Amino acid sequence: MVVDEQLANRIRTTLKRKEVAFVEKRMFGGLGFMVRGNMCVGIMKTGEFMVRVGKERHEEVVKRPYAKVMNFTGRPMKGFVEIKVEGIESEADLEEWIGLGLVFNKMLPEK
Repeated sequence: MVVDEQLANRIRTTLKRKEVAFVEKRMFGGLGFMVRGNMCVGIMKTGEFMVRVGKERHEEVVKRPYAKVMNFTGRPMKGFVEIKVEGIESEADLEEWIGLGLVFNKMLPEK
């Protein structure tokens, strides 16, 4: 499996800067970043960035530029969004998306 190592390093750097403990796990044919034992963000096998925002904010978030419903194996996954590469070109954009994932992650019980 090939993962965009540059994007993975950017995610690692952002999570470390936010002082968030995380574990990396191979999933979705790509790489997931687990925070508090829960999926938070990741890189899809397509190379797109994925964020778990929760079902409550799903409709709001997919309306943002560059965001779309995560459609893994032909089945939409409500609560998860994919972000096109153009949507995370700047560090500020990547940090904002990761921040959305962390907000939802804090609402989940730790595993």
